Order: sequence, then C-alpha cells, then structure tokens
Amino acid sequence: MSADVDVLVIGAGQAGLAVSHELGSAGVEHVVLEADRIARAWSARWDSFHLVTPNHTVRLPGGEYRGEEPHGFMARDEVLAHLREYAASFDAPVEEGRPVTALVQEDGGFRAETPLGGIRARNVVVCTGAYQREHRPPWASELAQRVYVTGPGGYRSPDSLPDGRVLVIGGGQTAAQLTEELHDAGRDVTLATGSAPSMPRRIAGRDTVDWLEDSGFFEHTLADMPSPAVRFAANPLATGARGGHDLTLRTLAAAGVPLSGRVIGVDGDEFVVADDLAASVAVGDEAYRQIWGAAAGVADAKGLPALPPPDLDDAPLESGKPPRVSELGAVVVACGYRPAYGWIRIPDLLDDMGFPVHDGGRSIRAPGLWFVGMPWLSHRKSPLLIGVGEDAAAVARRIAT
Repeated sequence: MSADVDVLVIGAGQAGLAVSHELGSAGVEHVVLEADRIARAWSARWDSFHLVTPNHTVRLPGGEYRGEEPHGFMARDEVLAHLREYAASFDAPVEEGRPVTALVQEDGGFRAETPLGGIRARNVVVCTGAYQREHRPPWASELAQRVYVTGPGGYRSPDSLPDGRVLVIGGGQTAAQLTEELHDAGRDVTLATGSAPSMPRRIAGRDTVDWLEDSGFFEHTLADMPSPAVRFAANPLATGARGGHDLTLRTLAAAGVPLSGRVIGVDGDEFVVADDLAASVAVGDEAYRQIWGAAAGVADAKGLPALPPPDLDDAPLESGKPPRVSELGAVVVACGYRPAYGWIRIPDLLDDMGFPVHDGGRSIRAPGLWFVGMPWLSHRKSPLLIGVGEDAAAVARRIAT
C-alpha cells in the first residue's frame, strides 16, 4: 500500500512510549498519536494517588526508575513527570491532541481516522491502556438521577464531593483506597464491598511485591489460570499512600468504616445488598495467607530465616446496611473497568469478553495490527510498569524483522 507511515502507535502512555523507544532503537519509522497529552490516563487519577508497587519496579526500556527512593511509591504527579521526561529523553515522535476516532483496514494496511484527517500505516500498535471504560452496574444510571454519582475518574479529593454522607460501591483496590481517604478526611463514608484478595504491605520488613516477584507470581500466564475471566479479577487490596501500609477490609473496619455486602440493586429509597460480607472477608483472608505462604517459600528456598505465620485476626466483621439514598450526599461507584475497542472497525477482532484475539500481541484477525499494554498479553505483569517494557520490546522486534 501507499502509506503515510510504516508504523502507527496509538496511545502515549507507558505502553506506547515503550513501543516507541524500542521501534526507534531498531530504526523503524513510526508516529505516536495521543488523544490528549502524554500519560493522560495517569493525570485522570485522583489528587493523592500513589503507585501501589515500589518505584524500582518502574522498568521501562531506557526509562527505569533511577531516583533516591527505590522502595517508595511515586505520587501521581511524579509518575506523570517520569513518563514525560522519558518521552523527551529519546525525542518520542508523539503528536498530542490527536485522537483516533476509527481504525479500518485499507489496501493491505490500515487507515486511522482523526479530526485532522486520516493516516495510512502498514502496521498499527494499539496501546490504549489495560482497561478503557469504567464499569457501572445497570442500576447506577437510575441512581444518578437522584443523588450525585461519580466514578474514580471523576473523583479528585474528599472536598470534590458534595457535602453529606458518602457511599463507596466496589470491592477492589480503588474502592478501598478512596474509602480510606474519605474516612481519614473526616467524611461519613460506608463501603459496600465485594470480594477481592488482600495482601500484607510488607513481610519481615520487605515489600510483598518483592517477595511475589521472587516467587514467580508476575510470570504467570493466562494459560496458568483456571479461566480467562481472571482478566476481570480484582487486584489485591494495597496502597502506597503515606509510605505504604496494610489496607484490607479488616483494617478499614478497625478504623471505624461501616461495611456492607455487595450492592445488587436499588429498591425505592433502599439499596438491595447481598448477604456476602463474610464471604468477601474470607476471600481476602485466604489470599493474605497464600501470599504470606509464597513469601515463606521464597525465604526457605533462599536459606533465609523462616517467616513466622501471619498475625491475622479471624474474628467475623459486622455487616451493616448502606444509608438510604435520600440520606446520601454522594455515591462513588468503583466497580472496575472494561475494555473498549469499538472504534476499531474490523470484524471478529474480539473474543466474547471484549479483548482482541492475538498471538503474542499480534492480531489473529488482522495481521499488521498489534496490541501492547493489554492484561495478560504475555504474563500477569503485561499491563504493569514492571512488565509492559518486555512486551513492547518483543512486539517491536517482531515488527522490525
């Protein structure tokens, strides 16, 4: 085909920048289109956001963390600065403010439609993030007609919410972090939770992420998992705020946060809640013990002192009821994310869960179309700052050859 560029990269987050770095190193002509600014997804995080993995796990090719706090947790603006400095370090060919509204196949290659006109490319690498769309249950739209409702993308700080009581709905990492922040700020907040793994922040003075890396946890592949549905599973509850500390349903309850089971609907002025808080706590406790056991296995294999058993309280937690809808000032719905590839106008591109069908990042349906930054692209670590660089390097090599 007659192309405007050999390789078009869509998205200038950590995945797109890593791909650009590796393509440039291989001498491959390419352009990166970014809908907003470099690292836009990170700027959408709330004001106090911190990484939940230690800084030393930022391992982008040519953009590794080299600061003075390898075991700390960068704040949102520090992550933004790191990624933008990374792009500047190799003069990444990024065109900011140029969203791709549609991608189609054309003449043996592809055409990307943008508000400034189309771009033709022989190869396209889609790097639009692990998950692009906040998931909201069907009843959330009706609820939003009666009370202020926002998701994590619309939350900035406790003061950004209307006055009054707050209900956080969600069982994952974000829901727990926002609940803790709201409670610490003196807001009257209740968490209607679901099930998610829990983990200790540190074991024997060492960050649990380091223990998990040594155990091979991040090298798991999708084939190792019991079901592809693991792509929608919640990450272990963790926080890097205030230097990092344990964050579980038990720590929230101990701090005085009222907990309830999962919200499954709204009936008049009442939330319909499942009787599953005990089950959710049990899921977290079991994961906590398993992660501790993995660390103990690493210690044994390395000849380190044996780790004591975890000090985990097994006492049942009291399950309450969320406030009535009319009693609330705001609801934060943090029920995870879903992929959104509808702008790619290629038939049969996706599987039944909405993810592209691929072989090592190369589309099965459309050769020449690639993906980097997807969950479980090659390993558990694929969308993370610790692993996205490896996938970017592998895809860039295949394109270059």
